[in-house]
Amino acid sequence: MADKKELRIGLIGCGFMGRTHTNGYKRVNDFFPEVEYRPVLKTVCARTEEKVRDFADQWQYESIETDWREVVARDDIDAVDICTPNSTHEEIAVAAAEAGKMVLCEKPLARDVEEGQRMVDAIEKAGVPNTVWYNYRRVPAVSLIKNIIDSGKLGRIFHYRANFLQDFTINPDVPQGGEALWRLDKDVAGSGVTGDLLAHCIDTAMWLNGGIRDVSAVAETFVKERVHQETGKQEKVEIDDACIFHCHFDNGSLGLFEATRYARGHKALYTLEINGENASLRWDLHDMNRLEYFDYEDDPEVRGWSSIHVTEGEQPYMDKWWVPGLSIGYEHTFVHQVADFLTSLAEEEPCSPTFREAQETQKVCEAILDSASSGSWRETGVDWS
Repeated sequence: MADKKELRIGLIGCGFMGRTHTNGYKRVNDFFPEVEYRPVLKTVCARTEEKVRDFADQWQYESIETDWREVVARDDIDAVDICTPNSTHEEIAVAAAEAGKMVLCEKPLARDVEEGQRMVDAIEKAGVPNTVWYNYRRVPAVSLIKNIIDSGKLGRIFHYRANFLQDFTINPDVPQGGEALWRLDKDVAGSGVTGDLLAHCIDTAMWLNGGIRDVSAVAETFVKERVHQETGKQEKVEIDDACIFHCHFDNGSLGLFEATRYARGHKALYTLEINGENASLRWDLHDMNRLEYFDYEDDPEVRGWSSIHVTEGEQPYMDKWWVPGLSIGYEHTFVHQVADFLTSLAEEEPCSPTFREAQETQKVCEAILDSASSGSWRETGVDWS
């Protein structure tokens, strides 16, 4: 470890995502010993001193800050990791880039395309390494899907479908806004399930199947008013509780996507299926180490859906973990993204998804909301090249 280059991390935000990212930084050198960099947990920042101090003690950060500007200004910080609500992403990212820091940003990139473009412009003007934490790309089974598609085994792709279902806001007494529920406040989040859940599906879809050309969407807000946690007043709910859209991909295939927070019995059901002329694939986050595969070229006597347990050392990332047959979990996707980011630094290559790639997902999200509002098809303007 002594011969590794230090990457001094300044984490801004110490909620759920702060924990997942920190775990990635702490474990990456244990399981990816070949990477040339060693993350150093230099400082963590949050507005509440007691909360951030407890987080720093638990996760062994060297220091704390209560103003993100102090993190950006510090000479002993190489990379700023943004784990704050969406409304703060732009200001922090732009300031960090202008200060010459590497920038890692939790998804979605921003609240809208306009904010996202300013972030992309600042990052590219500064020329600093950057990435956005769309972690589901780093599920080994999903990475294996990418390899299979790129090999041509599916042939021409006809259909891509995905959904992301939750049920945590069904109760009308759940408030909106505030520290834990900012995702229900449009001013802070930018949108509801579109930016929170569909953004994951869209990023994965375009990574696997290419750009989305146009969309037609419907969205619904089932509970029209909720008490705002910060004001104590009953206020209009402006985020989308549920959204369904269909689309054309640049390769001519059709897409069908659904996301909701009103699917009773589902906490995080993320599934995808891809149908090609020769074969099909499907994957379920609830069984994340398993990939189902149908190949029409199989002998008719045994042709059918097969179940691939993605734990073999030849499969993406799995040579870093346990013996075949033993599974890994959600937290490992963040270890993988840290490893990929550190590798990209050593190779002086971009770490996908970059801010520019994440901006393409932002364009699709904005087109979806525009389509749902107008009741008509919308071009996305995506350039997935």
